[in-house]
Amino acid sequence: MSTLTAESLFQQLTTTFQNLEKVDEPASLASIRQEAFAKFEQAGFPTVKHEDWKYTNIHSLVQAPYILNTDVEVADLDLSQADIPNLDAHRLVLVNGQYTVAFSTLDDEEGLVVKPIEDAANDPQFLRHFAQHADKTDNALVYLNTALYTAGVFIEVKKNAVISKPIHLIHVASGNESFFAQTRNLIVVGEHAQVEVIESFITVDGSAKNLHNKVTEIVLAENAKMQHYYLQVAAPTSNYLNHTEVYQEKYSLYNNYNCTFPGATFVRNNINVRLDAEQVESHLYGINLLADKQLVDNHTIVDHLKPHCESYEWYKNIPQDNSTAVFNGKIFVRLDAQKTNAFQQNNNMLIGDKSTVYTKPQLEIFADDVKCSHGCTMGQFDDQALFYLRARGVGEESARTLLVHAFAFDVTSRFSNEAVRNYVEALVAKGLEPRKN
Repeated sequence: MSTLTAESLFQQLTTTFQNLEKVDEPASLASIRQEAFAKFEQAGFPTVKHEDWKYTNIHSLVQAPYILNTDVEVADLDLSQADIPNLDAHRLVLVNGQYTVAFSTLDDEEGLVVKPIEDAANDPQFLRHFAQHADKTDNALVYLNTALYTAGVFIEVKKNAVISKPIHLIHVASGNESFFAQTRNLIVVGEHAQVEVIESFITVDGSAKNLHNKVTEIVLAENAKMQHYYLQVAAPTSNYLNHTEVYQEKYSLYNNYNCTFPGATFVRNNINVRLDAEQVESHLYGINLLADKQLVDNHTIVDHLKPHCESYEWYKNIPQDNSTAVFNGKIFVRLDAQKTNAFQQNNNMLIGDKSTVYTKPQLEIFADDVKCSHGCTMGQFDDQALFYLRARGVGEESARTLLVHAFAFDVTSRFSNEAVRNYVEALVAKGLEPRKN
């Protein structure tokens, strides 16, 4: 074992795994759990000595004991924090990862299968893809999730199905005592199928400190298309370790729009995309508006494995106050991935003298017939532009909002869903409002 960052939590997890009984699970799944926990025990929790965690210290998160596998209380659950004006969507509600049918609205939709993860253990598509993608990334937190996930959802879009409206997946954090939740999601999009998934993260008022280790595997079959949004609006008592693994086959398209706003104290997003066939396309966009003492870390991997593929990545960070934004983007172009077209950009606007950004765009190219570029920019709020607007009668608050909207426009203008785009722009304006001390 490399490092025990927190013996108390580590011992809790070890004891929980030793007592784990899944009598209804196939033997193959039990074997996967055993292998994953053995790898987690060997690796331990990541520390700042690991290069990928150099600027992101989770010691304070994992040093305290938590309640594991909390009972879900859904009486009088208020989901208004997740409301997106003018959005017509199916709604799936997960409270601490538990799929809650009472608050979900899933109209009959031909070609759409939705199951709680615990009910999917014998599904052929689940067995085919579960832990076949994320667990190959050598990530200790993924191993931990595989071994001890207790909740989540399995979504399958059948071949040729085009889902008529978005699926709004609402992740609710709720509990009176500090708790640790592990959610596992698997989304499989069949050949020539199309789906839009919007994930919102919220916290019930009055909830105690909570930590979430969430893993989502996404598989796009030939010619499948998926639009995918992350909208992080949880409260400061919530902390997230999110890992998203995307596996794409020929002619598929995956677009990810990742947005974080003032609230959750700690957010780490790993988004890995594997382009494992020719003529595959992926786009990753991010807007992160931070405040107070937030730390938001976005690590992305775009792995070009085959020729004639395209990827486009653009992240923008706007840290305020004492907040910290981290961006680490890696593009791999493998030896066989000739004719690759890959773009990566990270732009940062620091507001105030105490905000911090760590950025590390990277390219590793092993093919010789490619078009690849990457870069980053960093600067503070443009006081001259602010003065220009104020001199023309625009109030200071409105002027600041206009300038930030202009900075974010390159990303928000690419959102395919108009309701989500308007919602995000409203959250940007709200996030710039003066906060009470």
